[in-house]
Amino acid sequence: MKSSLVIVIYIIGIIIGALFLDIWGAETNIKKGLIVLGWTAIFLVALLYSDKNKE
Repeated sequence: MKSSLVIVIYIIGIIIGALFLDIWGAETNIKKGLIVLGWTAIFLVALLYSDKNKE
């Protein structure tokens, strides 16, 4: 249950990034790339802890 919630929040964040931050636009810079990399790192850590607490 917790891992599903983490995945849904991650997908919502990616959609918001695509619509409002124009992450996949033609003019992508380092700052946008680091934002996405950080968001993915937070997702992976949250997914790891949600699965670890499940066991």
